[in-house]
Amino acid sequence: MTPRTARFTLDPAFAVGDVDPRLFGSFVEHLGRCVYTGIYEPGHPSADETGLRTDVLGLIRELGVTAVRYPGGNFVSGYKWEDSVGPADERPRRLDAAWHSTETNRFGLSEYIAFLRKIGPQAEPMMAVNLGTRGVEEALALQEYANHPSGTAWSDLRAAHGDKNPFGIRLWCLGNEMDGPWQTGHKTAEEYGRLAAETARAMRQIDPDLELVACGSSGQSMETFAAWEATVLAETYDLVDHISLHAYYEETDGDRDSFLASAVDMESFIENVVATCDHVGARLKSAKKINLSFDEWNVWYQSRPHPEAEESLRDWPEAPRLLEDNYTVTDAVVVGSLLIALLRHADRVAVACLAQLVNVIAPILTEPGGPAWRQTSFFPFAQASRYGRGRVLDVRVDSPAHETRKFGEVPLLHATAVRADDGTVTVFAVNRSQSESLPLEVALHGLELASVIEHSALADADPDARNTLAEPERVTPHGVGGTALQDGTLSAVLEPLSWNVIRLG
Repeated sequence: MTPRTARFTLDPAFAVGDVDPRLFGSFVEHLGRCVYTGIYEPGHPSADETGLRTDVLGLIRELGVTAVRYPGGNFVSGYKWEDSVGPADERPRRLDAAWHSTETNRFGLSEYIAFLRKIGPQAEPMMAVNLGTRGVEEALALQEYANHPSGTAWSDLRAAHGDKNPFGIRLWCLGNEMDGPWQTGHKTAEEYGRLAAETARAMRQIDPDLELVACGSSGQSMETFAAWEATVLAETYDLVDHISLHAYYEETDGDRDSFLASAVDMESFIENVVATCDHVGARLKSAKKINLSFDEWNVWYQSRPHPEAEESLRDWPEAPRLLEDNYTVTDAVVVGSLLIALLRHADRVAVACLAQLVNVIAPILTEPGGPAWRQTSFFPFAQASRYGRGRVLDVRVDSPAHETRKFGEVPLLHATAVRADDGTVTVFAVNRSQSESLPLEVALHGLELASVIEHSALADADPDARNTLAEPERVTPHGVGGTALQDGTLSAVLEPLSWNVIRLG
């Protein structure tokens, strides 16, 4: 039986919105080996004069990361930023209750800014303040230390520490996951909303042009979801620019079809938060639109046992191996689908951060003293960051569907398209079928495209194939033949369980 064809139409007159480059952000938390033996390892053969691993820096540049959120995450809710500045050998060691580890503070605020500068000008700081155990005064002190030019106690201290020029941090997160009972300093929506408003108001008194992110729900499944956003925004609507969303996905109980449809949940989450934001705006009779900062998202196998981690955490270790998921082809296809979901909502998602950057549920893995390599999930992110810049076109899919346990009937095709400033168009497409190829036809109207530049796919006969220390290049994207553009119609065949990038010019 010939498989039914999936179809959609592209027309530049019908668009979602422009892509904010910060949609391709990431996240560095003092958790496990993300920082120590991840991005920072003095004594490593590739380390530069500041202790940064240049092999990792090269991979981060290739990944195309923009905004980098720091220093947490759960870690920030017990963080004393003052511990992270000044001479590194004089900084205090602290217990980190969030991850039951010892924090040396050898890598701190100045090192973070230097790290971003070495990635390149596209790397923007996204700093979180501690609203768990601290509050307005400490946030203002950090802001003054980081951003004020000179002539005050905190700014002059920064200069004395060797950073004469201010860091210029524009994007700030007002705490982290304050709705979560696991969070140090967990608060009710009313408590957090008032504190976030007070902090935002005070920070804007120093600099009215900051961009501020209020904490939204830690997931759509939280009991307080939507009510939390509504309460927090009622206090902060005129003071913040964005509200955060966090979501992680994993395959459970062998239900791979539902896992491959994870973006159904992500798109629902986005649309429900947008509806809540706009409802609050309507109640306040405000013309302002709150945008979304999806500043933690990824595949994360939280339900898997990690006995080696539990053993290592008994004695408050430094940089233990935590959350080091090794991703499969299937995981990478889901990551690609989640990127499609973010792009499909580029009109409201202004910031997004893949959590995290190195070793901890990350696209890059390292060994202490050894190599660094790309996980399978590296490739969809790098391709989306490279080719997903421009204007997102409106894609309405007509696709064969199948039944899933979690989400009911789901289309086999998940797709979006981005038109670059030079007129080229990139189609990003996932085939969710585990067993069947999916023919695709795209009608092109008013786009003046003449040829297929490239069709790349990430797929494998073994959907559980992965890149490891022993086989770091087992999985890479490959070229796909037979994709054609003729008489205004793109024709392609998408392999089973695949992430596809089709570039047209």
